[in-house]
Amino acid sequence: MAPVNSNLHDLIVSFGDMLINFVPTVSGVALAESPGFVKVPGGTPTNVVIVVARLGGKAAFVGKLDDDEFGRMLANILKDNGVITDGILFDEGARTVLAFVTLKSDGDREFMFCRNPSADMLLTKAEFNLDLIRKAKIFHYGSISLIMKPCRSAHIKAMEVNDNELEFLTGCEVVNDEAALSLWHPRLKFLLVILGEKGCSYYIKDFCGSVDPFVVKTVDMTGAGDAFVGALLTKIVNDGSIESILKDEARLREVLKFTNGCGAITTTKKGVIPVLPNETEVLKLIQVE
Repeated sequence: MAPVNSNLHDLIVSFGDMLINFVPTVSGVALAESPGFVKVPGGTPTNVVIVVARLGGKAAFVGKLDDDEFGRMLANILKDNGVITDGILFDEGARTVLAFVTLKSDGDREFMFCRNPSADMLLTKAEFNLDLIRKAKIFHYGSISLIMKPCRSAHIKAMEVNDNELEFLTGCEVVNDEAALSLWHPRLKFLLVILGEKGCSYYIKDFCGSVDPFVVKTVDMTGAGDAFVGALLTKIVNDGSIESILKDEARLREVLKFTNGCGAITTTKKGVIPVLPNETEVLKLIQVE
């Protein structure tokens, strides 16, 4: 295991899968009817750490990749974007996850995954780079790797909620405050519902509210939620802690406006990683708005 750089103050570590999306060259058609596809690297944990790095934060990826051309390419993409890769392992017995994406006319999408097993699903407790994880101020991970053992046993339970997940978890067909607050429990400090083109809603013990979205021409919604989360984690680290943000509703709304901007920019072109914004691009969007 490679030695970990000891100078990693305010590090954000993300754990999970990396994959190759195959995005159709034409929107609004079924997969079988698409005349061709564009290769687009991605995966939620990947997108999150690259956003953190683009916004000036310190980011690292932990996980297992396939020891094939795609796996090595994905590792190099992280390095090229300033992400620490000390926590990456390679597995010769698996293949890189491929995701075929159906782009609807409104920019929304559906996925068909080709995996089982992929390397991220084969990561064991003994293979974790715990030295790197212990240095993290925030540890983030995607839920896909929870599907199967042995990787599932290596996790601590957590939840990130968007509008579709809220519907699934609550059984409510209408996404509203009542549905969101049905998830509230006494130990919960902060509940955030990402609403896509409708912005986001936030719930805290002492107050709740919503932040409007930015109006942009949506081409592809893939990765928008990841950009939102990466920006939010960066802002939390920059402010010192989530508690400092939650004490001040005005500051929270300012942070969520910034994260909405990150998500909005990501939808304006096909693909994800090349479109993930830096701070200058987000501030420019906010000023124009």
